[in-house]
Amino acid sequence: MDFQNRPGGKTGGGGVASWSESNRDRRERLRQLALETIDLNKDPYFMKNHLGSYECKLCLTLHNNEGSYLAHTQGKKHQANLARRAAKEAKEAPSTMQPEKPRVEPKKFVKIGRPGYRVTKQRDHNGQQSLLFQIDYPEITDGIIPRHRFMSAYEQKIEPPDRKWQYLLFAAEPYETIAFKVPSREVEKTDGKFWTHWNRDTKQFFLQFAFKLEPKIIPPPPPNLRLPRMFNPVPPMGVLPGPPHM
Repeated sequence: MDFQNRPGGKTGGGGVASWSESNRDRRERLRQLALETIDLNKDPYFMKNHLGSYECKLCLTLHNNEGSYLAHTQGKKHQANLARRAAKEAKEAPSTMQPEKPRVEPKKFVKIGRPGYRVTKQRDHNGQQSLLFQIDYPEITDGIIPRHRFMSAYEQKIEPPDRKWQYLLFAAEPYETIAFKVPSREVEKTDGKFWTHWNRDTKQFFLQFAFKLEPKIIPPPPPNLRLPRMFNPVPPMGVLPGPPHM
């Protein structure tokens, strides 16, 4: 083909290509690009019909050869349909895109009753009060260590709340949780004043705590009281009262 004498062309420039020639060149470039990136054997939308032509199952278009189909896959219509199909699949199956969180089943135990216990009240030489708890768990589950915690009167739902009291709870499977009602005073948690011990051999749990010493309030001394004058003073010695006035 002679490109030298086309209308609008410059000498030696090959002339101005027509729209059909530009379109043909564009489709050829797209086909070459598709050949490098697309494997037709793995394309789910590529189909050859009984007439020997090729179809795009996604866009429902008909193509005479593989090159025409490959150029079609690089076009705006096919790319838009691919994006629309991906958005639809993500909307219909959102759970498949996110891994399911593992569910942790809570442990279930059959309660066998309340444990035995003993409470001892103590007072040291300074007058500081303390309590010693001994809880017996002879049938405790293997690997379980008894737990405890303090609960305010406003957390429990058994009795009307009273700010003067608090509750000390003990729990260990398979026994029922037990609670002790103690005065709502500040607990001293320094070394030697608050300690716990679990005896694995005897299956006994010990807890001891002491209440903080409250500062003694010394009342102020009473004010000086002056007695009222109940009689007239005696006149000095040697001074007699004068005669009454007539």
